[in-house]
Amino acid sequence: MKQLYDFDEIRPLYDEEVPEIIQSLLREPGFKHAVEFAIPGVDYRLFSEQMSKYTNKHDFQSDLVVPFLLDLAANTTDGLSISGLDNISKNESYTFMSNHRDIVLDASFLNTMLITNGFDTSEVAIGDNLLIFPWISNLVRLNKSFIVKRDVTVRQMLDISKRLSNYINFAIKIKHQSVWIAQRQGRAKNSDDRTQDSLLKMLNLGGGHDLRTNLEDLRIVPVAISYEYDPCDYLKAKEFQQRRDKDDYKKEAHEDLLSMETGLLGNKGRVHFQISKPLNDELETWPAIEDKAEELTMISQLIDKRIHSAYRIYPGNYVAYDMLNKCRTFADKYTRKEEERFAEYLQKQAEKVNLPHPDIPFLKEKMLEMYANPLKNQLEALRQ
Repeated sequence: MKQLYDFDEIRPLYDEEVPEIIQSLLREPGFKHAVEFAIPGVDYRLFSEQMSKYTNKHDFQSDLVVPFLLDLAANTTDGLSISGLDNISKNESYTFMSNHRDIVLDASFLNTMLITNGFDTSEVAIGDNLLIFPWISNLVRLNKSFIVKRDVTVRQMLDISKRLSNYINFAIKIKHQSVWIAQRQGRAKNSDDRTQDSLLKMLNLGGGHDLRTNLEDLRIVPVAISYEYDPCDYLKAKEFQQRRDKDDYKKEAHEDLLSMETGLLGNKGRVHFQISKPLNDELETWPAIEDKAEELTMISQLIDKRIHSAYRIYPGNYVAYDMLNKCRTFADKYTRKEEERFAEYLQKQAEKVNLPHPDIPFLKEKMLEMYANPLKNQLEALRQ
């Protein structure tokens, strides 16, 4: 494998690399701090002894990562659930493509649900902008992540995209390993989830056939992720105000780190994953489309429709829609108590924003959009 393919800069670890990387992690003060932050009261010596026993990625995930995530879900959610597993086979590899809410937990919770239901975990695409320290890169590659290069020059972009596409094709077709990738670069801060055509163009580069055949070969499975509450909603709203107030605003690395920590430990309410059927069930029935740009857009829209129609809608989504639009359209979908609880939640989240002059009405409006947009998009998808 090493001789035939040059993916060393972006691939997950090989199993033979696992013991050495684990020891390097355990010697890293930053990793120790992260473990003690994520697992309050942990005995780091005993933790190190347990972690040192792992010699492959599968055992590391199934014996250490998954129990941690299940415990995290028990403490920070009101239930983690999944449906649609009958749409996929344990004997096939897929490209799971989902909306993106939480930097760390979208793919982590999905993999937890997969492995606890007898499926293999997927490899996970992660942007190198999140790999603030070298040890974080080692940790995510130990946890079956592959690296997406960001902030490259225009001249580098094609080569970087080709290598990434080649790796995903290699993972699906040769390793028979499923992968997870978000439908767009970065999180949709306002929860208006749309598949980027550029993502599909990248996936197409490594196929060797026409666009539709290349995407069919990757067996794309849209996945809708629905969080009842987004712990990072106030941080996303804060960013909207910063961008509004400062033309040259640029997010700093520590802000992503704060979002990771907040998303990890904050209250998420109920969290649900809906697995769609692979796109192939519909793509294979389409007639030939000569205009490739049109075909690309149609495929993006098909992914969006599958995701939008599969959201799980919670009372807060209905309340947010009515509050944002100053109406009572969905008043039968929530109680007065649920309405009051959501309004109080919104106020408390807005008050968390640490800015010299927080614009509370603006911040609340942006958070209302975050919770209303999934419902708005679902209504549109179901009308199509």
